[in-house]
Amino acid sequence: MLTLQCPYCGVQADETELAPGYEAHLKRYGPGSSPEEFESYMFARKNPKGVHFERWRHAYGCGKWFLAARDTNTLEVFGTYPAQSSAPPADLVAKIKLKRPEWEGYK
Repeated sequence: MLTLQCPYCGVQADETELAPGYEAHLKRYGPGSSPEEFESYMFARKNPKGVHFERWRHAYGCGKWFLAARDTNTLEVFGTYPAQSSAPPADLVAKIKLKRPEWEGYK
């Protein structure tokens, strides 16, 4: 079972308390964007085997959205951080690189 720690309230919540929000750090396109840009935002998602950054909501807790880094192959969670972050924190990236030296980094 997947267990994530909410960075806001500090609760270790299993996946039954959480709601997935799918891929994190998407570039959002709205009015004035080309049809191709909007289509890529709406429908094109990464589906990696390995390290992935995702959005989660602590639905049955504080209700806040947060971001998590985890390995989709092993379900290992590297850490969580606030949803307002524009990129993963440097210490989290360093932790991932330490455990997964072959990882190419956040893009």
